[in-house]
Amino acid sequence: MSRDFAARSTRIIPLCLSVCALLAVGASSLAAESAPAPNIVYILCDDLGYGDVHALNPERSKIPTPNFDRLVAEGMTFTDCHSGSSVCTPTRYGILTGRYAWRTRLQSGVLDGFGEPLVAPDRLTVATLLKQHGYATAAIGKWHLGLRFGPNRWTDPIADGPLQHGFDSFFGISASLDMPPFAFIENDRFTQEPTVTKTWMRSGPAAKDFEAVDVLPELTRRAKAFIAAQAAGAQPGDAKTTASAPPAAAKPGRPFFLYLALASPHTPLVPSPEWQGKSPLGEYGDFVMQTDWAVGQVMEALAAAGVAQNTLLVLTSDNGFAPYVGVAKLESQGHYPSADFRGYKADIWEGGHHIPFIARWPARVKPGSRSGQLLCLTDLMATAADLVAAHLPAAAGEDSVSFLPALVGADAGPLREAVVHHSVNGVFAIRAANWKLELCPGSGGWAEPKDAAARKQGLPSSQLYDLAADPGERQNVVATKAAEAQRLTSLLEQCVARGRSTPGEDQKNDATINLWKTK
Repeated sequence: MSRDFAARSTRIIPLCLSVCALLAVGASSLAAESAPAPNIVYILCDDLGYGDVHALNPERSKIPTPNFDRLVAEGMTFTDCHSGSSVCTPTRYGILTGRYAWRTRLQSGVLDGFGEPLVAPDRLTVATLLKQHGYATAAIGKWHLGLRFGPNRWTDPIADGPLQHGFDSFFGISASLDMPPFAFIENDRFTQEPTVTKTWMRSGPAAKDFEAVDVLPELTRRAKAFIAAQAAGAQPGDAKTTASAPPAAAKPGRPFFLYLALASPHTPLVPSPEWQGKSPLGEYGDFVMQTDWAVGQVMEALAAAGVAQNTLLVLTSDNGFAPYVGVAKLESQGHYPSADFRGYKADIWEGGHHIPFIARWPARVKPGSRSGQLLCLTDLMATAADLVAAHLPAAAGEDSVSFLPALVGADAGPLREAVVHHSVNGVFAIRAANWKLELCPGSGGWAEPKDAAARKQGLPSSQLYDLAADPGERQNVVATKAAEAQRLTSLLEQCVARGRSTPGEDQKNDATINLWKTK
């Protein structure tokens, strides 16, 4: 990379993003003048593939998803949205902080249920930001960002968890549904001490009454109760909030932020008895259908509470479909959970991180609309800031770009210069316009060929695809488009070196970043 080229790129990138930022500020000002700040309900499914949503994959999806489809009809579908990683913990970090997780100590893989907190104590989160601007905030569902337990793990208050990162209340589980401890946590304590051992894929400490099959129905019930409590103006200590929903400091007219992180359709596949056999595709199809039902219940709760009109409801997924549930069998039955994309969860290919993203806001968003804007799930932070007309400090939302202009139809051009992708093995890729550069010879994850096998086959050490012409990533053109590959490499190097990918003061990464993984 020449010094002159790097200098020019350093000037060009902030310029492009600054224009986008100005668009966003204008849109947020318009929103603030014409309507009160919206409620925000952010539903994060676990391992839901782009192709699992029937309306997004009508020819090759065999699972009925009427509520997902209704959201598509009533809101805006972003057809080019990406999770921050092709696995869950780093994506969740990015959603709540607006920062790529590979800037932290987590350079590959995920945390387990006993992992140390990944979010630094002084790191601004979306929940903290919104709470500072008058929102009641609640996290319900799967946390999977690490918890700091007390000396007496099961009975002492949790010293670092959702309550320390901007949430008024929390009800859910420590990590994935197949990771111990198998027990519910309410606010900062286990609701029942894990005194037995149970097994769901993995074995570990469990509460005697905890059953995986109960998790999705209970999270759904809690979400509905939280919404109802907000509409009713519940105050902390009210009997109706302590029995059926986490406590919340709400008052009539106060906006709320609900981060609903479902643990489905991630393994174990545990559809409730009433959902078993509903799909022709077996337990996975049943569990997707029940997840769709849960989203429908939230939609009904918003309508019943009379707050649907001014609620921004987002439906998305933390990464692509998990192939270990039996992808070959599903595809043999005509169901393609990655739609037309190559790869699945864990991979650097599109199937690992190209995910559904549907946003409904009846007061502002045109129903049945679509946007081709390049988005990343890190973009919630900047969007939330725009919604409340807040200015983010330099050390916050370093990789977040507001998608509010697209929501309200005020986007006159691309909002993002690029998105950085990351796989389970820590492999990097970068996407800019139609071009995608992958710094590995294979999948970067679990799909074949894995990187070691790809090297043995003599495949090039990197991959370059024109996604406009080749969305299935089958024609690697790195040998014939060397200049484009170099441009993207330089852009990626700058994103790493500056500690941010948006305009603002350079920041420091928490760890040394190795772009080229050779092991």
